[in-house]
Parts: sequence; C-alpha cells; structure tokens
Amino acid sequence: MTPLAPPSSTIAYPLLARHRAACLAAFAASLLLGLASRRWQAGLPDLFGKYPGDALWALMVFFGWAAWRPRATTIGIALLAYGTSVVVEFCKLWQDPWIVHLRHTTLGHLVLGHVFSWQNLVAYAVGVAAGIAVDPLLLAPQHTPS
Repeated sequence: MTPLAPPSSTIAYPLLARHRAACLAAFAASLLLGLASRRWQAGLPDLFGKYPGDALWALMVFFGWAAWRPRATTIGIALLAYGTSVVVEFCKLWQDPWIVHLRHTTLGHLVLGHVFSWQNLVAYAVGVAAGIAVDPLLLAPQHTPS
C-alpha cells in the first residue's frame, strides 16, 4: 500500500522552504511602501485613511517571520504575524512614561504606534491575507535528485 502524498502547498505542510533572500526583499519592499503610504497619504483616497500603512506594517511582519522561519507553514507564519500585530496594538494601551517617550521617537512611532484602534486589527488582517497570497512566490526552487 502506497501512502498518499500530502499536497505540495505550504498552507498546511512545511514541505517547501522559502527563499530567505526573497523574504528579506519583500520585507524591505513592504517597509518602503508603508513609509511611502504615510509620506504621500494625500495621494490615496480618503476612504483608506492611514490603514494602508497599517496593512503594509503587518505584511512586513509576515515577511519578517517568513525570513526567520523559512520552513514554517503559511498558516503558521500568518498566525505569528497577526499575533505579533495584535500584541503590539494592545501594547498601545500601556502608558508608562518610558514607553510613551519611546513612542514619540521616529523609530518608536513606526514600530509601536501611538493610539490603540480596533480598526487597525482589520488592517493587520488585510496585510496578513496579502502575505498569504504572496507567500507561494517566496518558495525556493526544489532540487530533485537525478
């Protein structure tokens, strides 16, 4: 009896590794696009508000986790990225003076944000969903023995 082969998707099975350089390039691209979305926010429809930057932030976190754990499943990376995003969002409710001061620096604002918003959780979900969609493009070519 021959065992059934699992699907070749990284959605449920960590059979294929991601190309770490591709993940890092995607991380850098999402970082730059996120910064651009904040810098030139006037060029985006008012309906979007600041949320494209939040979605791109979560996408960047997705690619960061994908680079850190290239053999993890897509779902695993998605859960890590969304979980990281949610934890950072809820940390905005923590208002000790030292972290408030840190959030008022440029880097602190970009990484930690300022004000808690439930809508950000939706934007993060959109960013992680985009990561799930793009993830198959990050897979390293598989070498088959000849």
